[in-house]
Amino acid sequence: MSGSIQDTFFEECEELLEATDEGLTAIEGGDHDPEVVNAIFRAVHSIKGGAGAFGLDDLVAFAHRFETVFDEVRSNRLDLDEKLIQLLLRASDHLSALVEAARDGGQIDEAHHDTLLAALDEYIPEEEEDLTFEPMGLGGPAPMMDLGDLGAAPAVPQEETYRIRFQPLKEMYGTGNEPFFLFQALKDMGELTVQLDENELPGFDAMDMGESYLAWDLVLVTKEPRSVVEAVFEFVEGLCELSIAGDGDAEAEANALAALDAMFAAPPAAEAADGDTPAAPFEPPVPAPEPEAKPAAAEEKASAPKAESGKQEQRGGPKPTLRVELERVDRLINAVGELIINHSMLAQQIANLNVPDTRDVETELEGFKNLARDIQEGVMAIRAQPVKPLFQRMARIVREASAATGKTCKLVTEGENTEVDKTVIERLSDPLTHILRNAVDHGVEKPDDREAAGKSKTGEIRLSASHRSGSVCIEIKDDGAGVNRPRVKQIAIEKGLIPENAELTDGEIDNLLFAPGFSTAKEISNLSGRGVGMDVVKNAVTGLGGRINISSAPGKGSTFTIILPLTLAVMDGMVVSVADQTMVVPITSIVETMRGSDDMINSLGADGTLLSIRGNFVPICDVAGALGLYRESDQQAGVYLLVETETGQRCALAVDDIHDQRQVVIKSLDGVCGEIPGVAAATILGDGKIAMILDPESIIAASPTAAAFDTERRMSNAS
Repeated sequence: MSGSIQDTFFEECEELLEATDEGLTAIEGGDHDPEVVNAIFRAVHSIKGGAGAFGLDDLVAFAHRFETVFDEVRSNRLDLDEKLIQLLLRASDHLSALVEAARDGGQIDEAHHDTLLAALDEYIPEEEEDLTFEPMGLGGPAPMMDLGDLGAAPAVPQEETYRIRFQPLKEMYGTGNEPFFLFQALKDMGELTVQLDENELPGFDAMDMGESYLAWDLVLVTKEPRSVVEAVFEFVEGLCELSIAGDGDAEAEANALAALDAMFAAPPAAEAADGDTPAAPFEPPVPAPEPEAKPAAAEEKASAPKAESGKQEQRGGPKPTLRVELERVDRLINAVGELIINHSMLAQQIANLNVPDTRDVETELEGFKNLARDIQEGVMAIRAQPVKPLFQRMARIVREASAATGKTCKLVTEGENTEVDKTVIERLSDPLTHILRNAVDHGVEKPDDREAAGKSKTGEIRLSASHRSGSVCIEIKDDGAGVNRPRVKQIAIEKGLIPENAELTDGEIDNLLFAPGFSTAKEISNLSGRGVGMDVVKNAVTGLGGRINISSAPGKGSTFTIILPLTLAVMDGMVVSVADQTMVVPITSIVETMRGSDDMINSLGADGTLLSIRGNFVPICDVAGALGLYRESDQQAGVYLLVETETGQRCALAVDDIHDQRQVVIKSLDGVCGEIPGVAAATILGDGKIAMILDPESIIAASPTAAAFDTERRMSNAS
């Protein structure tokens, strides 16, 4: 049980760390709103509290220092200058590393840990540094309060007795929280008495296992202030009914009333105007004293804000969520895929019945198809997640790379709410990390070089995401020096990647960066120079069914564009015939379809052919020839699919026939038959046969006709 609770804690840590990163990013951008500062403080405090319950002392101690500095900020005793903001950003990154180490059992950099602690201590007042800190479980010690305006605090804290009424809501158990850990944290503060209230517990037959019936009455005698006691329950705020009443509440209320009397008292008689009667003092209405009812009234006042806050949270707070294992969602997606295949098979069987009138059946079958699509879209929406958490992690990568290279870079993100399949997000982390490190190490210049070139000393890397034509487009753009094409070409020649007399376009030189083993680093560093180049990135993106392109302008920077499918499960495709084989072409790649005639065909060189479309020429790529298939007759394919690559290059894919457009379930070929040039994946058709899903991008890239046409066009443009 404790393992599952700890897993829940780490899941919530991820959300809290995201909130911390988001708040610090806003602060770095100039938003010093107190609410932002308070939100970060609460997030760090909650991480510290949960870590204390599981005995994660290193995490608790660091979070405590981090939290104390933020308490100084929110108390307006510290100004958020650039130096402090950068320290807080590094501290947030290290807090994430500590959480990862606690979760995965890894090691932390002790030297870096001690350096950050020393840097944080510089912002903590000496009287707080002298306080010994010991982890205290959930909630932990409260941040120090500024008592400057309240007079000197007593040298020895006085014991106080708190009467606590705690009743968990059923939602609390859904988050994995246990009352035992809360009570354990309270017991660490002093003498605790716990009494169970089971009056609302129904009979066994009437019991609903999803409801919460138990409550507890606790009496705590401690020297800790009320804020520390309340902090224990901060982790379950809004998930329980809570009231905390102290024996000193009645005395505190009487002191407050006395202070009000003094505040509203009349001015001295000497200050009254000559001849005027001094004004009568203002007397606020005070209810008749009810000594015995005082503690109850104090209890109501203490509990009212909590209850009201809980109601507001239920009305306007975040929507309730349900955590589900990814494996269960995957099984559901597979079932939906089988449902779509089953629909295709039914449609095929009905078509083969040769019945004169099947309109009623076809109508019902169309309803089945729409329902299956709705279910598929709903399941995909469950898996879809915004890229915001991924982008926030990338800000940490840029900061670390900047520190390692002695450069100053900032990451600007756009389209953080763009939703992508969870699997895509998880497998996209490594390629993005590699590209961003490459942008900092090779793209952005040194601060002095940037200043000499008339640029800001701080390099800017822009990371954006958007939906485009049924795909996800992710761009990484830097404002650095761009690709040094002469040097890239020379290195490629030295490594034997291209012949010495090769004539390459700018785009072809840029794409040499994706060649296996290609690296421009002169020496090995923490970031580069170990023979692991951008080919790793290309392989990772290709493995996701996507593609990557690079464009660069000397002196202005480079842009990497990654195009990915929205999901790895289902897609819309055009079913075609190629050399008596049934295949599928992704619908997102197709611009238009047409039947060609002899007068539309033009020759290019010895073997190449071009298709004339409304006065423009596009190269023809015979799909059968590209895949090594042979037709039984010499009849040429007469149906063309006009497709367009991400770089804007167009090509006409020649096929034998087009059957229809349908939704197909993607079946990966990984581990089955390896990588097949021109083939992206496979699917199962309605008749139970397997059909290959083509990759138009790779087919065009391997086409000699498309390459010859591109060369001819460049030569004509140059002349």
